[in-house]
Amino acid sequence: MCGIVGYVGFREATDVLLEGLRRLEYRGYDSAGVAVKVNGHLEVIKKAGKLQVLADELKAHPLSGKFGVGHTRWATHGAPTDPNAHPHMTEQGDIAVIHNGIIENYLPLKEGLIARGHIFTSETDSEVLAHLIEEKYQGNLAEAVRMALSEAYGAYALVVAHKDKEEIVVARTVSPLVIGLGGGENFVASDVPALLPYTRKVIFLHDGDMAVITREGVTVSDLAGNPVEREVVTVEWDLEAAEKSGYPHYMLKEIYEQPRVLENTLGGRLHQEEATVELNLKLDPRQYHKVHIVACGTAYYAAWVGKYLIESLARIPVEVEVASEYRYRDPVVDSKTLAIAISQSGETIDTLEGLREAKRKGAGTLGVINAKGSSITREVDDTLYIHAGPEIGVASTKAYMAMLAAMGLVAVWMGRSKGTLKPEVAQEFLGEMRKLPRLVEEGLEARAHIAKIAEKYHQAQDYLFLGRHIQAPTAYEGALKLKEISYIHAEAYPAGEMKHGPIALIDERLPVVVLATESPFYEKTISNIQEVRARGGRVIAVATKGDNEVKRFAQDVIYVPKTHHLLAPVVSVVPLQLLAYETAVFLGRDVDQPRNLAKSVTVE
Repeated sequence: MCGIVGYVGFREATDVLLEGLRRLEYRGYDSAGVAVKVNGHLEVIKKAGKLQVLADELKAHPLSGKFGVGHTRWATHGAPTDPNAHPHMTEQGDIAVIHNGIIENYLPLKEGLIARGHIFTSETDSEVLAHLIEEKYQGNLAEAVRMALSEAYGAYALVVAHKDKEEIVVARTVSPLVIGLGGGENFVASDVPALLPYTRKVIFLHDGDMAVITREGVTVSDLAGNPVEREVVTVEWDLEAAEKSGYPHYMLKEIYEQPRVLENTLGGRLHQEEATVELNLKLDPRQYHKVHIVACGTAYYAAWVGKYLIESLARIPVEVEVASEYRYRDPVVDSKTLAIAISQSGETIDTLEGLREAKRKGAGTLGVINAKGSSITREVDDTLYIHAGPEIGVASTKAYMAMLAAMGLVAVWMGRSKGTLKPEVAQEFLGEMRKLPRLVEEGLEARAHIAKIAEKYHQAQDYLFLGRHIQAPTAYEGALKLKEISYIHAEAYPAGEMKHGPIALIDERLPVVVLATESPFYEKTISNIQEVRARGGRVIAVATKGDNEVKRFAQDVIYVPKTHHLLAPVVSVVPLQLLAYETAVFLGRDVDQPRNLAKSVTVE
């Protein structure tokens, strides 16, 4: 969600803050601000709107100093206005506070502070923290922050500066924070890309951590003030990996990175001759009789594909649920349950809380995660990293692709460990998995054809997506991508459900995307296409290369390479990603930062 950057060192702080915030724009925001120490005073400039609005204001009224903090806000409490933007200052201007998250008891705290004479200038819950810290401050900023947090509860990544100090005090619970280490300078941010122009040595703070950051170094403690040791990690991503590399949008770059991502996810893990995979997991699948998978958004559709894969290859019953629902329904979980959490960021709050719910009930836990050092990776029994690299576009593409591949690995791992997957079946499946990077690269060659289809239908008001069996989640993911970045209303259904309601929507104005790839269910899918055509619907079919039959029934056909029917979602999602992308471009949408969306949802 919101972006945080803090700096203390020898550079112009404003330059570092703006550059860092630009690299966090993908997280989604509606206002931005900075506080910089200028001649012994904290000066704040903050503006509603895009970061360029703030940059223009800073050009007109520059702030020169070597110490400061910056923020991009995604509104929760209070509308996106200048006063509600961060940083928040105390009345005397001594303390600046930046906060990601929600302070759940802010209202009684605010009422008490007002009764004691504090004057508030915003509608946010975050401003409460600035006034609380001001009350507690007796010369030791870290102690004041610690005392204030003992009265506030909720989720937070907190960054605090004081005009009399050359230090940044930070704390986190739930919302992520990462510290960057330099020579004679140090940094803090809510995500790694903000740090990459300056350093690759970082410390990921854990839940309940506090840190004091100065030019000379960093000290980390818990909320009680006890020193703790945190590992210094060298980030594997380089700066180029977080840039557009000549593509007009991050999303398109990330779509084209997918063959390489698959190589990274699968590389060294496939052992076709031995009919097994090497995942270096400590968990023993033989002790689990059922699997629960929790995830949100795009990751949920990867989880749904995972259900088909695990049940088909490992013959273990799998439940898949949106994490925000799972945690509240008192799920039936015991020590024979393996709970799998899927998340790109590893910080998605609903997924994290769903995981914690399963853990409280005794389940074994596995994270399928992209971001190393993230909260979920620290709470699960084991982690399978998907190695997708930094994903900047808000609408996930390459991380979804890596999640699909990872779920294939998990299915083989469980099936072979439990003896339910025969060696010859595993060998065939792994052989097909090995081809996936090449097949996805081949699928990308259809972009020009897909762009013509997107132009043909880009004025449509609605879309319908249909798929059967393991392609049903692909239909849902295609619909999600289209509505995320083009703002066209799109619905998805399992194809067999069409006659149970959605068929009423079909007329000559409705494009219907049908996943009609080669599978045991192909004939039934063709019947669905014929039903759409009989009612005047315009069919865009995604079909396997060499299928000439489908052209008799569909106005437009996008061909994808042939693969094992259980791996069809990997090759089939590519044209749906491109269809959404090209449609959004024709409509002039902000592809990388669609309205109202954030990259990582770290508050409920």
